[in-house]
Amino acid sequence: MAELGFFGKIARFFRNVKAELKKVNWPNRSELSSNTVVVVVTVLALIAFIGVVDLILTKSITPFIM
Repeated sequence: MAELGFFGKIARFFRNVKAELKKVNWPNRSELSSNTVVVVVTVLALIAFIGVVDLILTKSITPFIM
């Protein structure tokens, strides 16, 4: 097998990427929608939790440093 040059290696890389993407089991629209809702709800819950913890820590530590 001949040694590939720089551009030959790049071309082989993209051919391999294309082949791997064909193997992926892509979700259908309903799976995608439900997973998106789960992610958004989880992120919002984490934002609320971190915000509450930050507020509590700020209110409890501020009197000691002022």
